[in-house]
Amino acid sequence: MRSLEAKFPAVLLLARGACLLLLIVGMFSACRIESPDGPLESEVRKNLVTDDLGREVIIRGPIERIVSLAPSVTEMIFAAGAGDRLVGVTTYCNYPEAAKAIEKVGDTQTPNIERIIALKPDVVFVSTASQLEAFMQTLEQQNIAVYVTDPKGIDGVAENLSTFGRLFGTETTADRLAGELKQRATAVNEQVKARLRPKVFVQISNEPLFTIGKEAFVTALVERAGGESVSRDVPTAFPKLSKETASAMSPEVIILSDSEDNLEPNEVFRNSPAVKNGRVYRINADIISRPGPRLVDALEQIAGFLHQ
Repeated sequence: MRSLEAKFPAVLLLARGACLLLLIVGMFSACRIESPDGPLESEVRKNLVTDDLGREVIIRGPIERIVSLAPSVTEMIFAAGAGDRLVGVTTYCNYPEAAKAIEKVGDTQTPNIERIIALKPDVVFVSTASQLEAFMQTLEQQNIAVYVTDPKGIDGVAENLSTFGRLFGTETTADRLAGELKQRATAVNEQVKARLRPKVFVQISNEPLFTIGKEAFVTALVERAGGESVSRDVPTAFPKLSKETASAMSPEVIILSDSEDNLEPNEVFRNSPAVKNGRVYRINADIISRPGPRLVDALEQIAGFLHQ
């Protein structure tokens, strides 16, 4: 009988080649090859994420140490289930209660870069209100990733929560809360969709008189709550108004962002329908100014003011 090799030479040649290939692949798989400067590009690509500005951010390994440079971001990180990983926050980060005990690294606009670096964070999270360019390069030179968040209203907050869940490995907690926020917002929409839409003025400060403008997420919040912001077409997010401009708006409802210097409507509104009919309301300044999970609380409260 002829040998197997003689009968099937091509088959055996292919088999030997396949075995050799598997051996080579196994050898390479067993070894982790790095360049002198760090992981190969293919490995780094697996740790690339895209932030809300469309920037590619390299996350080097699991996120265990976090610095937050905005109160809204701090709230989001806690809500996403990773509050215990925060090692630094701003002096304005006062919610939840546990945030008050975390080391402070300055305020949002002027963080202490040396203190941040000393904390050895894996990622520093900022909002677009932060002075990103002033310190981003310094942090990245220390291999500290900088991730920018910019949620647009409640839907954006829910999306950010889910994103944070994936970044931190807390998907179950984050996705559950994101779903709850959407459900509550949808419930408000259903309740107000057939109601009359009163004209609303949101007063951010009394003197000088600041309100919400075209670019403010609060403007969309008022609309979603079943109102019509009388300043919705004014350019910028938080414009300063002249008394003549404000007087002509004649709001039916005034909502005050509650603070010590903003306890009453500006005097220009003394003859407005809102003041005459006693439709002046106060809302916690934090929940209306921070694009975080409590934004849906603000939505529900505003809807209650408008449609009592």
